[in-house]
Amino acid sequence: MRNTPVTFAQYRPTMIDHVDPFIGTDITDLPPRSGLAATWWSPKPQVGNTHPGATYPLGMVSACAYSGAYPTGYGRHDLSTEGLPPELHTSLRASGFTHFQQSGTGAIRKYYNYFRVTPMIQPLDALGELWDIVEEEASPGYYAATLSSGVRCEITVGPKSAVHRYTFPEHTNARVVIDASLGGLSIRHGATIPLRAHLSSLSPQMAQGEITVEGAPLAVHMECDAADWRQMLWYDRRLMPGGSRLDFEYIRPTTLRPFGLMWAGPALAGQTVELRFGFSLRGAEQARENLYNDCDAGPRSFEKRHNATRRMWREHFDQIEIETGSQRQRTVFSTALYHSLIKPCLAAGESPFWPHDGAFAFDISTMWDIYRTQLPLLTILRPERAMELAEALLRVCEEEGNLPVGYRMSRGSDQFFRQASALAHTFLTDLCRRGLPGMDWDWALVHMNNDLRRMYGEDFLLAGETNPISHTLDLAFGYWCTAAIAHRQGDRQLVAELAPLAERWRNAYDEATGLVKDSAYYEGGKWNYSFRLMHDMAARIALAGGDEAFVRMLDAFFGYGAEHVTQPGLQPGVEEMRRGYALNRFEGMNNEPDMDAPWAYQYAGRPDRTAEVVHAAVHQQYGTGRGGLPGNDDSGGLSSWYVWAALGLFPVAGQDLFLLNAPSFRSSRIRTGVGTELQILTRGFTEPEPHGPAQYVQGVRLNGRELDRSWITGTELAAGGTIDIELGASPSAWGTDVGARPPSRPDPTEAMAP
Repeated sequence: MRNTPVTFAQYRPTMIDHVDPFIGTDITDLPPRSGLAATWWSPKPQVGNTHPGATYPLGMVSACAYSGAYPTGYGRHDLSTEGLPPELHTSLRASGFTHFQQSGTGAIRKYYNYFRVTPMIQPLDALGELWDIVEEEASPGYYAATLSSGVRCEITVGPKSAVHRYTFPEHTNARVVIDASLGGLSIRHGATIPLRAHLSSLSPQMAQGEITVEGAPLAVHMECDAADWRQMLWYDRRLMPGGSRLDFEYIRPTTLRPFGLMWAGPALAGQTVELRFGFSLRGAEQARENLYNDCDAGPRSFEKRHNATRRMWREHFDQIEIETGSQRQRTVFSTALYHSLIKPCLAAGESPFWPHDGAFAFDISTMWDIYRTQLPLLTILRPERAMELAEALLRVCEEEGNLPVGYRMSRGSDQFFRQASALAHTFLTDLCRRGLPGMDWDWALVHMNNDLRRMYGEDFLLAGETNPISHTLDLAFGYWCTAAIAHRQGDRQLVAELAPLAERWRNAYDEATGLVKDSAYYEGGKWNYSFRLMHDMAARIALAGGDEAFVRMLDAFFGYGAEHVTQPGLQPGVEEMRRGYALNRFEGMNNEPDMDAPWAYQYAGRPDRTAEVVHAAVHQQYGTGRGGLPGNDDSGGLSSWYVWAALGLFPVAGQDLFLLNAPSFRSSRIRTGVGTELQILTRGFTEPEPHGPAQYVQGVRLNGRELDRSWITGTELAAGGTIDIELGASPSAWGTDVGARPPSRPDPTEAMAP
């Protein structure tokens, strides 16, 4: 009998109110694992590396308390690339509040955290002192902290602006100090030194400045509403009364002295001072224009800006609704959706390196982390922003020569080449298949084709493979994607040239083992890279010896019948890590290289195994509290995986496929960015328990008609309608027949078929 769902007309959860930005800001602290989850091994840092600061959806600015800790500048921890992170501070502390934090990344060590703002009642000599954070509060678009100095600090942000509000205790000489020389982190080798800097006072309440860091010019326009306070420049912690400019044409690390400006004056108990910042990569005048676009020209902007940013976040959250009786699951899901929509930073008209006024993006950190799940989520929910990002990627390629794997606010494409190759091709192919407006696909095709022949692509063309061998798989799929777009554009000659190169994925595999060849792998071993979802999974499974042999390999990888494992500890040694990698085990959502592997079972007719692995991951590897993430969130990489998995869907990036599985919610609704709605309903649903059994799909109906396959296309998802999933306590025949399995598409022209 059907479980009668509560209708959304009666039940409209306010998702935004359940977001906890503190999830992932501390060391992983989840309940002890059981079953399959206890057999997985987590090699990467067991900390989410998120921050709770004020953010705007895909905005240019984020702002948070600054302690100098790794990697965002927030928190207590030192540099960590494996195991538990060591402490840098014993408690939460802050020396001020900075801008442009990363979100959940791992190896971004010293970039950003510019223009630190410090509210003080101490002399300027105390600048840099760390105060305890007595209490904190955070929600989408808002961050507040009370320091042990007695100052209450609140921050909100717009797309290209930040507004700070400070409430002081009574004092004769309170001040807010802006340090324009500080950047990066307090960890060893973590500081960023500006190459040049300029600061100028425009009026008692207004100033401008620009610093050049990592080759990128970052400009700021600043306004303070304390009319009776005086403004002063300072250098080397000494005031410059009457000075109106500071100019540094060339700064060396050996000659750097702190510099900046400040506003100071008497404060009554409870008095608030508001600072407004507009930012730009194209000069101070554009920074002022950005501020006024975000906040108008009035002196009091905090509440208006906060309300506008919250409305924008609410608009994003309203695109997904879930029905669940679990407050825990609602919080985890809402926060995962929030973390999925913070990065990359889209900053139209802000490229400092080339004259185009169109799309520009940074904090793409990195495609390796986000191309499988975060970018498909962005494509479904906000296709216009996905297209903006795609144009920005192509602009980078046009101007700098490569489609970037990573790109930050710095001169030159930060490629992170060891991670992967040709991942932007996957994203672009999904967009092309959607038929979204606004892209010249002939222009895109030129750059996609040229990019495949650079870096590792030369060895791939000459020798048929390249090392690390995982790049062979990347490039083969990149050729498949490019050929698919060439087919759409009617370029038969290019299709004929590229399609055979897509078949070279076979060269990455050792037919004797059914696994990828021995090689140097990035953050994993050959088992972690052996089960990715490729364009010809039928041939890949045959290479492994057929369905049964492939499933046995997957079972070993996911720990069926294996003993529980011990996770890496604090600063693990080489031998400890070697023993862990020798387990040849799933990384358990601690990292990205094998995050699509649970769905490989479906290509071998075992969706029941997918259900079991995904159930263990969703309900044991994500939780509430500061330690609620299993590893570095990496710009929403882990969080977006959770969003899809909890909805009972998984995107096969670049292939226009969404695989079906048991959802974690009784019902859900996705409002797509093209104005349609997809409702996912269930029959026989029981509220899942973290250590309880999985639920299995018994059958699926799409818009009232029985669906005899375990997948839908992206076109079907975007068209909306209703997916009705019948669940049960035991595996069924659903998805086991060869005809029901996800398709293999060795021919790239099939990717663009209706």
